Amino acid sequence: MEPHLMLSIDDIHHAARRLAGVAHRTPVITSATVDALIDAQVFLKAENFQRGGAFKFRGAYNKLASLTDDELNRGVCTWSSGNHAQAVALAARLIGTRAVVLMPDDAPRTKREATARYGATIVTYDRYTEDRQAIALELAAERDLVAVPAYDDYLVMAGQGTAAVELIEDAGPLDFLVVPVSGGGLMAGCGTAARALLPHVRLIGVEPTAGDDTRRSLAAGHRVRIPVPRTVADGQQVEIPGELTFPINRRLVDDVLLISDGEIVEAMRLLFERMKLVVEPSGASALAAVLSHRDLFAGRRVGIVLSGGNVGADRFAQLISGETGKA
Repeated sequence: MEPHLMLSIDDIHHAARRLAGVAHRTPVITSATVDALIDAQVFLKAENFQRGGAFKFRGAYNKLASLTDDELNRGVCTWSSGNHAQAVALAARLIGTRAVVLMPDDAPRTKREATARYGATIVTYDRYTEDRQAIALELAAERDLVAVPAYDDYLVMAGQGTAAVELIEDAGPLDFLVVPVSGGGLMAGCGTAARALLPHVRLIGVEPTAGDDTRRSLAAGHRVRIPVPRTVADGQQVEIPGELTFPINRRLVDDVLLISDGEIVEAMRLLFERMKLVVEPSGASALAAVLSHRDLFAGRRVGIVLSGGNVGADRFAQLISGETGKA
């Protein structure tokens, strides 16, 4: 079967049933100020209020809840800069299995501490010189653990897609759905759901300018690897699209917009000052793109996924004050 046919709206509905009563149904928030700035009707899916602070819990829980008893007895292993790490650690605790998480040694302190509090064992690596997936898979083999990818897994993608289902149910028909892109799991899941429910919706991905691997890959027609991006958006520091996510996104995505670190921080500031929302850099990137390309969205109904809010108080203050050092 073609990879893009391996994920369907039925898979996403199955995931929604597994997540019912476990994941939060996060609010869809509107703002007259944001609408006026863009001259559009904007609907923000606030996944910063999700368990674990980000959309990642949806996919992680759906994956772990689908494992066999034997697999759960063995435990799980994942690799992540932070949000998926926390999500797997929390899901493992809820389901009753153990988690080992490979995290970069420069992962945000708040994300690493939260992962540890959920009970995971943390192993670190250097994101700029070492291959995290190779290390994690070797670790999983050595310890007989089940590997749980952050995005390159159909059950993970299906879980992420439930965010778009809820957004459309709460906001109604959309002309655009704008989603931050890292490895591509959120876009693959949300894009599959949105296109099934709203066949004419335009799907827009967003990447930091320094991390445009998906945009380059779509232009080339195949996956393109770039150096690990240096950007404030630590959740989008991926060097190549997923092997399973890319065929889906190649079929679904209409365009990928790029935004600077400065534009991301200004979106974070707007969300905080006008809507009282604390959102991490990756979580603000989709709004940043809509603000920076407002002519594209003017007069339309626009859904935006705020993908997460896991940023510490000190780091948030540093960014908002203009000290935009990379993560």
